Amino acid sequence: MTSPLNVPSPEASSATDERWSPRLWGTLLVLCAAMFLDALDVSMVGVALPSIATDLGLSTATLQWIVSGYILGYGGLLLLGGRAADLLGRRRVFLIALAVFALASLLGGLVDSGPLLIASRFIKGLSAAFTAPAGLSIITTTFKEGPQRNRALSIYTTCAATGFSMGLVLSGLLTELSWRWTMLLPEPIALVALVAGLRMIPHSDREDTRGGYDVPGAVTGTAAMLLLVFTVVQAPEAGWTSARTLLSFLATAILLAAFVTIERRSANPLLRLGVLRSGTQLRAQLGAAAFFGSYVAFQFIATQYMQSLLGWSALQTALAFLPAGVLVALSSTRIGDVVDRFGTPRVIATGFTFLVVAYAIFLQVDLTPRYAAVILPSMLLLGAACALTFPSLNIQATNGVGDDEQGMVSGLLNTSIQVGGAVFLAVVTAVITAGGHEGTAASPQAVLDSFRPGLAVVTAIALAGLLITLTGLRADRRARAPRPSVVVAKSPWTRAEEAEPVGVRD
Repeated sequence: MTSPLNVPSPEASSATDERWSPRLWGTLLVLCAAMFLDALDVSMVGVALPSIATDLGLSTATLQWIVSGYILGYGGLLLLGGRAADLLGRRRVFLIALAVFALASLLGGLVDSGPLLIASRFIKGLSAAFTAPAGLSIITTTFKEGPQRNRALSIYTTCAATGFSMGLVLSGLLTELSWRWTMLLPEPIALVALVAGLRMIPHSDREDTRGGYDVPGAVTGTAAMLLLVFTVVQAPEAGWTSARTLLSFLATAILLAAFVTIERRSANPLLRLGVLRSGTQLRAQLGAAAFFGSYVAFQFIATQYMQSLLGWSALQTALAFLPAGVLVALSSTRIGDVVDRFGTPRVIATGFTFLVVAYAIFLQVDLTPRYAAVILPSMLLLGAACALTFPSLNIQATNGVGDDEQGMVSGLLNTSIQVGGAVFLAVVTAVITAGGHEGTAASPQAVLDSFRPGLAVVTAIALAGLLITLTGLRADRRARAPRPSVVVAKSPWTRAEEAEPVGVRD
């Protein structure tokens, strides 16, 4: 495939220089704006849910789908979105999806019924499933692998972390006016990014698809991801051992088996399974699932603890998380330099270590607020962990991958993140509710006691991510170890000084 992103051009060549051109900066800022919106939208709706329920008269079961609808569209269609970027052109897919995101944001702020609001959330998740892998693959095909790409990815992921952190604060402020502003806010930002993207983002041609599209793979893969996310989201309510949940998991397994069979035989697979034979790639995918899954579950518990047990307002709770977001915003742009020096395995391992310690410290919370001694240290360590781990996982997953498969790998990474978040949040929720201390009749101490096993599971998930990363650290040491050399045997007629060592090839 030939495109301006893959052949020498003023924009692409400038990405290899120390100084980036204004257009290159513009392209990166547009992509960062879209990622900022994705993260902002995920975190901003949570605080507004009670106001939405009161205004629209929604039950708790219906209210859950305002969050789950977005996750369903996002997590279920990421593989398809990543491959579509490779096949149809990254710029085209990104801009169309961004326009749909802006329209869905407008509709979400204007609707007057629960089903319409859930539908708008699903459409937003669907559009994000195309903008996220397309945007990441534009970066990885525009910036040359190495220090320049690492720098671009660190800036890109900083915007994601900042959006997630700011979403908590903004939702607390905007909900005081109206929950509709939390839905409407992304719309003007998306429109500005869309207009700028039309001018800044370079064109990319379609991949050669003379072998045909992988329609069966797209259908089975998308159906499997949608059903998996749906089953996990519904399992705590329906029961993990209920007939509906078990049958849904069985159907998911059948669809996944069919998907794998189709991908092994397809000439143009939606997901080339060979990428998962790489230990580096597999560790990045599993690490991303453990990292985001543990964080989403921790945020769920911490938010409930601060508001339900400590009696903090939505804004106070958001401000408690703010130090983590500030630390990420201030430090993540430099993570590219850290990765250049130490390598992704060491940086990710350090980040997961901070994550485990942060969760372990938070286990000490009680019914008396202990912000300076417990909550603040946890948030600072959490911010350091996010700053180190999230950019490094993106770098590790996309390094060494051809331009024609960057969209596919980006979609796979984002799928791991979203599915990890959905699965681990559902597991932790089930652990909390298993104590049977929900409801107004439960004492504050009983509710806190039900949170502790959930926090222990969160810590165990992060510890598993650390152990997975440490296996990569050993592999990295072996790769860096000096290789033995072989001396060419000398004949009696060869002088000693003419013998030269010859490196052993793999």
